[in-house]
Amino acid sequence: MSNTEAVPREVLCEAAGTAVDIEILVPRAVPLGGPRAMDVRRTLPQRQRSLIGAWCFLDHYGPDHVGATGGMQVPRHPHTGLQTVSWLFTGEVEHRDSAGFHAMVRPGEINLMTAGRGISHSEYSTPETDVLHGAQLWVALPDSARHMEPTFESYRPEPLTGAGWTLRVFLGSLAGSTSPVTTHSPLLGAEILLEPGATLELATDPTFEHGVLLDAGSVHLDGHPLATDHLAFLPVGRSSLTLGAGTDPVRLLLIGGEPLGEKILMWWNFVGRSHEEIVSYRDQWQAEIGVEKPAAPGIGGTLRFGTFPAGEPAALPAPALPTTRLRPRN
Repeated sequence: MSNTEAVPREVLCEAAGTAVDIEILVPRAVPLGGPRAMDVRRTLPQRQRSLIGAWCFLDHYGPDHVGATGGMQVPRHPHTGLQTVSWLFTGEVEHRDSAGFHAMVRPGEINLMTAGRGISHSEYSTPETDVLHGAQLWVALPDSARHMEPTFESYRPEPLTGAGWTLRVFLGSLAGSTSPVTTHSPLLGAEILLEPGATLELATDPTFEHGVLLDAGSVHLDGHPLATDHLAFLPVGRSSLTLGAGTDPVRLLLIGGEPLGEKILMWWNFVGRSHEEIVSYRDQWQAEIGVEKPAAPGIGGTLRFGTFPAGEPAALPAPALPTTRLRPRN
């Protein structure tokens, strides 16, 4: 998914202090664009916290009635230095990218695109979709992997079930279930369903930071209530967490990972390490789509962001850079 904010701000992503026991991140509404503009609720990044492990971006959307909102209509756009993670609850989205991958994103199936040195892709809800509901997340690649060749993976985890709960682990390991999807730093991603009144205690890796996003229902996290659409942050040092459902069925996402340990600069759809890198990525993208400058040779004589089939909608141009130098923010 593209960050379609007209004036995106730069964000320095680094591990913040972990003195709090549970920190609540409040969502903000961001329109995806288009004539009817489906809104997403963004909980990462924020000024108070920009990373949970290597997770650097979280958009939560729906349930949206596509006939009223227009659904997801995101033309070709670029990424660098990150992995995109698509997870749907309902609906279907068509993914196409410049590395040659074409896939249908469906509920209960992770679709992970590794941008590496650079990729471009598009995302459109399908004509058959009536209701679109899900989450889009980004993972910052560590310096050791951020210049790798772009690629794509898909995986449908088998559900684990217990007394009043269902668990699907789409990244990393939890409760004896392990995802085969490739990550480049220790990560966790899972969907959890709870029946009304159910309680689930999970053993967690104490070296991980964790985040809990409540999609639906009412839940207590270690005895603390969590509001719908809000993201709870739990610092390193916890070996377990307890989820207790209220009177309604609960659906939530659990993410986590070891602190990245690297400062990253994120602007628009690019993750880099410096002002110069971000400017270079933007210039190359604008050149490749024929905006502002002639086409550039890119990497080794090839285009950094690849090519797309003829007949696709026009690519998204990059927003204007700020008038001041992109710089770290603490």
